[in-house]
Amino acid sequence: MAAGLDREKILARHPCAIPATLAERRYNFRMQSVPILGTRVAAVTRGEAATQALAWAKAGDRAYAVEAADVHAVTRGRHDAAFGEALGCFDMVCPDGMPLVWAINSRVPAARRLRERVSGAELMGALFEASQADRGLGHFLLGGSPDLLEELGGKLAARFPAARIAGVYSPPFGAWPADEFGRICGMISGSGANLVWVALGCPKQEQWIGNHKDRLPPAVYFGIGAAFAFHAGRVARAPAWCQRIGLEWAYRIWREPRRLFRRYFVHNSLFVYYRLREWLGGGRRPGPA
Repeated sequence: MAAGLDREKILARHPCAIPATLAERRYNFRMQSVPILGTRVAAVTRGEAATQALAWAKAGDRAYAVEAADVHAVTRGRHDAAFGEALGCFDMVCPDGMPLVWAINSRVPAARRLRERVSGAELMGALFEASQADRGLGHFLLGGSPDLLEELGGKLAARFPAARIAGVYSPPFGAWPADEFGRICGMISGSGANLVWVALGCPKQEQWIGNHKDRLPPAVYFGIGAAFAFHAGRVARAPAWCQRIGLEWAYRIWREPRRLFRRYFVHNSLFVYYRLREWLGGGRRPGPA
């Protein structure tokens, strides 16, 4: 199938697909960002985030870090200094939550206001779709249990048959042995992957990427939360209307109350508290950069 036809099909099927005219050059739009509780969150659409990540992957000159940050991550970055420092090392922090989108929209010009969040699962799907037309792109799946990775690999292969999964690895749970970092870097480098999906759970995945970015093999590293479970079909996404009004967290608590209630209740409450403190503190906060 001709490359042009591939691109036309991709663009028709997927709203986040990446136009060849942008993907084939070094894409450097002026990425505005807005400080939200100390974390600079990019005012980007899904398509812009995917296109920028693809350009970095093609450049292959160093390790780049992309985070799909929800309210939990941004709030944690405010009260956990070590986590906030790691998050500050990311090249692009995308707004994976409508409260973050609303916070961005209150600070940017009307022409740059966002209509959607940029979730890790959607970003992963967009880049897998785009890689079907470019065999120079390879994916590495890092994290999750061996059975989850096997199930995920099968689902991704069925949905994106022309995409290349260069490698997968399920690291040990708990503390890692001293040589684990070198082993993982060796696998990524040897695989030739330039898109590395990291699902180690928050805060481990952000700290692993951020604290080691200068030592990681050249590629784009994504902190993507529950995207593996979503794509494997193990966790159901909230209905679209629920996502649009910013209540996916409530849907997830309803589905997994024991695991998620404390996380969402505590950090959502803290997010509101910190934002109110900023507002009541008066004075103009730093604008977009």
